[in-house]
Amino acid sequence: MDFTLTSYQRLLGALQSQSYRFQTFQQFLPAPNSRTVVLRHDVDLLPQNSLAFAQIQRQAGIRGTYYFRAVPESWNEAIIREIADLGHEIGYHYECLTTCGGDLEASIRDFDKNLTALRKIAPVQTICMHGSPMSKYDSKDLWKKYSYQDFGIMGEPYFDVDFSKVLYLTDTGRRWNGENVSVRDKVSSGFSFQFQNTNEIVRASVEGKLPDQIMFTFHPQRWTNDVFLWTKELVFQNMKNIIKRHFFMRR
Repeated sequence: MDFTLTSYQRLLGALQSQSYRFQTFQQFLPAPNSRTVVLRHDVDLLPQNSLAFAQIQRQAGIRGTYYFRAVPESWNEAIIREIADLGHEIGYHYECLTTCGGDLEASIRDFDKNLTALRKIAPVQTICMHGSPMSKYDSKDLWKKYSYQDFGIMGEPYFDVDFSKVLYLTDTGRRWNGENVSVRDKVSSGFSFQFQNTNEIVRASVEGKLPDQIMFTFHPQRWTNDVFLWTKELVFQNMKNIIKRHFFMRR
């Protein structure tokens, strides 16, 4: 069964067995290791699942990056602090153009307010756009007028990673080959991998077929060993994929 904590631990173990080092995005930006993995986690929902990921990584001696949205279903101050205390990076998962209805001036004020609030909980040096697939607004467009560097931000993955050199693997759509159901979580890649499941990534790692630099994006709400919650997420995500494919991917 895929998208379980067990399969996640198997993936981490496979990467460690191949001598990959793990960096937070904040660490990667100024000094990327020659053989490295960046574990990015978009905390869209169920922040307790992200805490489970953070605890697994701590036990394995690994650090990751966790991006929290400024909405109640993501923003849990106690969990944010606990993940930061475990040694992981905290970042802001912004979606300001969606929440502010496309108003650029209102959006940048909202960005500043939420970033300031998050920095009262933990240090924040990087940000990452939340795709908001049901919205017509792409929050990355905020930076056509403004500069996130003006807010003391080191980087944003969609702007500051050369994905012709860094393999990007994302579980968007609850699949590893979800380009057809991804509205905005896309990059211009220099690679042609098409993985059907986590086991295929594990196998490719063990066989030495993966490149030296990799960024993963996980949505931890999708990963659980609880059969009921696993099935619920599977059904929900399949329905969501159908909606995105037929109504939003055609815009």
